[in-house]
Amino acid sequence: MNPKERIARRVALEVKPGSLVNLGIGLPSMVANYLPDQVDVFFQAENGVIGLGARPPEGMEDPNLTDAGGGFVTAVPGAASIDSAMSFGIIRGGHLDMTVLGGLQVDERGYLANWMVPGKMVPGMGGAMDLVAGAKRVVVAMVHTAKGTPKIVPECALPLTAVRRVSLIVTEMAVIEPTEEGLVLREVASDSSVDDVIAATSAKLIVDEPPLEMKLA
Repeated sequence: MNPKERIARRVALEVKPGSLVNLGIGLPSMVANYLPDQVDVFFQAENGVIGLGARPPEGMEDPNLTDAGGGFVTAVPGAASIDSAMSFGIIRGGHLDMTVLGGLQVDERGYLANWMVPGKMVPGMGGAMDLVAGAKRVVVAMVHTAKGTPKIVPECALPLTAVRRVSLIVTEMAVIEPTEEGLVLREVASDSSVDDVIAATSAKLIVDEPPLEMKLA
């Protein structure tokens, strides 16, 4: 199992039945592949779709049916197509139960940076600012380090997405909960130790109790 699949399988356990969920592009979009069968949810995309389904088979793509990243999707029974303004109204109005976003850095305050690397061409902010500010829960799904450099840091060096603490950080090594007191290590992957996680994290981690072993969908 590669690191991204492990992360997606762990995040899938955070998705509650009957919820409205936004999945960011890239790794977060993989979460939909690992939802337990009994979990019935509607996925929302900023471009104006509620009820996104899986990627269509090759040759069945509809250019009018895409996610916010432009990737081809299908629509589940009961899906709705709305305009982008209403879609952002749902996000900003606090009607989204959960969003899963990728991350470049998360710091000890639980602040996320995920939209810009100065001097490099990136896709841009998209809906990330609104999603972090407006969703009831914000889960960051990202690999623990970038070429060995920790991505969970004392303070983000990259521009912040929003000044709101995210709800949970899930990497291939650990599950970490940002709290008022700091970053609490909740779970560790079966092939990692607490010391491994601490060594791969430049931010201070709170380890008050032995963390649980990370479970996967």
